[in-house]
Amino acid sequence: MRMKEMVRRTGVHERLLRYYEQQGLLTPERLPSGYRVYSDSDVETVRRIRCLLTAGLTTTLIGRVLPCIRAEEERLVPACPDLVAQLQQERQRITMAIQELQTSRNMLDVVITAAPHQTERQPDTPLTG
Repeated sequence: MRMKEMVRRTGVHERLLRYYEQQGLLTPERLPSGYRVYSDSDVETVRRIRCLLTAGLTTTLIGRVLPCIRAEEERLVPACPDLVAQLQQERQRITMAIQELQTSRNMLDVVITAAPHQTERQPDTPLTG
């Protein structure tokens, strides 16, 4: 199938499909004219990529993970022995990032609640110094 059909079937913009190809995540065939030709398995690959991106993985990590997962019904299942350990490390990285963001939010809450009571300010009004 050509690019437009791939976009229609995956819901992924042409730019992203090209980006996935640049990252080595997708390898469509090329016609002598240079046009890309995608297979049905490429549609499934794009779905896996989107799922892994949604899970917070980087495209670099997805490149390492993609060959080691298989689809089982509606979920992805690790197929390589060391993949679970890699995913657990990534999960820990995400957990730490969440904790750092929660700390930042809590600090902002302290600053905001310490402000003297003022008249209502419009939410989109920029703060000026």
